[in-house]
Amino acid sequence: MKVKTYILPIIVIAQFFCTSLWFAGNSVINDLIIHFDLPQDALAHLISAVQFGFVIGTLIFALFTISDKFSPSKVFFVCALLGAMFNLGTILPFNNLTTLLLLRFLTGFLLAGIYPVGMKIAADYYDKGLGKSLGFFLGALVMGIAFPHFIKGFTNGLDWKLVSFVTSGIAILGGISIFLFVPNGPFRTQSQKIHFSAFFKIFDNSKFKAAAFGYFGHMWELYTFWAFLPSIILLYLQNHPEYNINVSIASFIIIACGSVACMLIGVLSLKLNIKKLAIVTLAASCVCCLLSPFFINSSSLIFFLIFLGFWAMVVIADSPMFATLVAQNAPLTQKGTALTIVNSIGFAITIVSLQFINWMKNLIDPQLIYLFLAIGPILGLVALLRKNNNYEATKEN
Repeated sequence: MKVKTYILPIIVIAQFFCTSLWFAGNSVINDLIIHFDLPQDALAHLISAVQFGFVIGTLIFALFTISDKFSPSKVFFVCALLGAMFNLGTILPFNNLTTLLLLRFLTGFLLAGIYPVGMKIAADYYDKGLGKSLGFFLGALVMGIAFPHFIKGFTNGLDWKLVSFVTSGIAILGGISIFLFVPNGPFRTQSQKIHFSAFFKIFDNSKFKAAAFGYFGHMWELYTFWAFLPSIILLYLQNHPEYNINVSIASFIIIACGSVACMLIGVLSLKLNIKKLAIVTLAASCVCCLLSPFFINSSSLIFFLIFLGFWAMVVIADSPMFATLVAQNAPLTQKGTALTIVNSIGFAITIVSLQFINWMKNLIDPQLIYLFLAIGPILGLVALLRKNNNYEATKEN
C-alpha cells in the first residue's frame, strides 16, 4: 500500500511542535528562579522531573497497552492537549518549587504519549526504511527541544510567559494535525502486553545487551548536554567578557544542528552498517566530552561555537541507530517489553547524570565537569566493541 506523501511531513512537524514542551522550562529557568524565588540549582531538578515523568509514563502506557487499545493518533492528540495544559500551568502566580516540579512531572508523563506513540505512528506507516524515517522523526524531536530557546531569544525583554504560551499553542496544533490528517497506519499491529518477569531475561542475549548498553551510555551524555548547554555558553562568556552573544539563540542554533545530523544519518543508514555508524558517532561525542575544557578556554568564540555545533550533532546522531539496533536484536516474542524496558532505563539514567553533574559543579572547577559526560560513551563503546558481541548489524532495507 502506497503511503500518502503528506503523512511523514505531518508526523515530523507534529512531533516538532509537541516536543517543544520538553525543554520549555529550561529555556526560561532564570525567569522562573527570579519570579518564584527558586534555588539556583532548580534547573537540574525541573528537568529531572520531566525525565522521571516520562519514565513512569512509558511504563504505564506499555503496561496498559494504551496505544494498542486505542488509536495511536487519538492517544497522541489527547496527550498533546493535556501536556499543553500542564505546560501552561507554569505561569500560574502561586507556583513554587513543589508545584513546578509536579507540573513538569505531569508534562513528562504526557510526553510518553507523544514521543514513543509518535514513533509507533511512523512505524505503522513505514515497514521498510525505518532507520531513515526515524532519522527525520528524531530530527523533529531535537528541533522541538531547541525551539523554546529560539522563542526565548526572540522575545528577549518581553514577558517570559510568552514561551509557555507559544509552546503550548503549537503543541495543541500538533495534536490536532495528527488527529485530523493521520489515521491508523496500514502496518499497525497489536504489540504484546508488557511482562516485567522478562526484565532480566532479555539481557541474556549478548547482541541485545550490547545494543542496549550502548544506548544507555549515549543517554548518560545526551540530555545532560542539552540541559547544561546554556550554562556552558555562559561559562565561556564569563571567561571571555569581551564577547557578547544571545545565549538563547546560540543554544537554539547549536541544538538544532543535531536535527540535521539525525536526518543525515538516517539517509546514511540506507547505505552503511548501522552498528558502525553508532560506534563512530558515540566515539566522536566521547572525544568532545574529553576536549570540552580545552574549547571552553579557547580564545576564539567562532572556534568554541563550531565545537559545540559539532558536539550537538554527534551527541544525537547515534540515537536513530541505537533505536534500530535495539529493535533488530530484541527477542521476537518480547519485543514490546524489551523496547519499553530499555527506553525507560535510558531515561532513568538521564536523571542520574543530570543530578550528578549538578552536584559536581559545586565541587570542582566548572570547566572540568563536562569531562564526566564521557563516562557514558566510554562504557557504551566497551559494550559495543567487546569481541563476544561482534555481530553484524546490516544497513536498513
